[in-house]
Amino acid sequence: MRITLVRKLIVSGLLAFFVVSSLHCFGGSKRTRRLSKKEIQERLKKLETPGLLIGEFPLARNDVIDGDTVRVAGLDTSLRLLAIDTEETFKSDADLRLFEAGFEKYLVAKRAGSVKPVKAATPLGEDAKKFAAEFFDGAKTVRLERDHPKEIRGRFNRYLAYIMVKKKGDWVNYNLECVRVGMSPYFTKYSYSRRFHDQFVQAQKEAQKKGLGIWDPGKQHYRDYPERLEWWNVRADFIKQFEEDAKGKDNHIVLTNWDALRRMEKFVGKEVVILSTVGEVKLGDKGPTKVMLSRRMMADFPLIFFDKGVFGSSRIARFSGEFVRVTGIVTRYRNRHDNREELQIEIKLPGQIVGSELSPNYSGWDTEGVEQEAEREADKPQPLPPKQPEVKKEGGK
Repeated sequence: MRITLVRKLIVSGLLAFFVVSSLHCFGGSKRTRRLSKKEIQERLKKLETPGLLIGEFPLARNDVIDGDTVRVAGLDTSLRLLAIDTEETFKSDADLRLFEAGFEKYLVAKRAGSVKPVKAATPLGEDAKKFAAEFFDGAKTVRLERDHPKEIRGRFNRYLAYIMVKKKGDWVNYNLECVRVGMSPYFTKYSYSRRFHDQFVQAQKEAQKKGLGIWDPGKQHYRDYPERLEWWNVRADFIKQFEEDAKGKDNHIVLTNWDALRRMEKFVGKEVVILSTVGEVKLGDKGPTKVMLSRRMMADFPLIFFDKGVFGSSRIARFSGEFVRVTGIVTRYRNRHDNREELQIEIKLPGQIVGSELSPNYSGWDTEGVEQEAEREADKPQPLPPKQPEVKKEGGK
């Protein structure tokens, strides 16, 4: 009992020290540095607690990184602001020199033949940073809210949030205003906004009609927004359909939900349906091919293909970086590197993988070549299984 109490006290002290250190490093106000231990514990608890409201926080000293990256005191990472994706700011001399040679040539060089749209620094990205700085100027406290109670952190461990500032007595949603003034499109790549979809659609229409920001052809910004919007909306439609199908079904799991692995533990030996993006593909020459479904850095979920023909026919490589729906039986395996038990799904049939047929092949994979190779593997004569040794029954002669 005493050992357990000591451990709790140590953990509590370490957490408090971590948050206070974070506040000090971010250089918050005197009030921030005088936060009581109780306030620190309450705020820390809310950060990882499912729910729509994260809490109210002081801004950090260097609060605005760019148009869609803001820091608040008390968090170990920056925020990923939901439903917006502003253009980048110039951070390297190489980009500036390339830009000075001509903007249109600069955009072509930055894309460099990429099959999908890319992020790049632009003058409009600098404008977005200035807009953010002006929006948050004078704000002592901001309010952070989630879009989905179970979506707490993103792929790179950043908190997912709408950030709001009180203006004239009302909380004003920065994410929404960023779209309204044309500093960002309505960013639906990771789902439509579940709480403010109609408002974002209307805000984007207003900005387009007025020719503001990225919708002003005379300003220097990305030229491929129609392509971006089409791609993002296809993904958002796929996610929305999964969420509709998942209603009332415990075995339908979104892999980025904070409790995804906990829920899958309950389905070991049973069938689940998972929504996730396709991450790294590890082709196995002698062993199985492993496809990692994106969840968190260094903590992705493995799909196992023992049959290369099934891997090719599933066309999962075509959906690299895109959302897929995976159906399969959850099993355990022991990781040989750290000897820990982990979860996985073995893919035995191509039909276990379903992606959006409307998604462009942005993976860069030669999917036709992969499928042809898989067909050749499938046509090869298969060796007979080794003869099993006869097992004598206990008590037999």
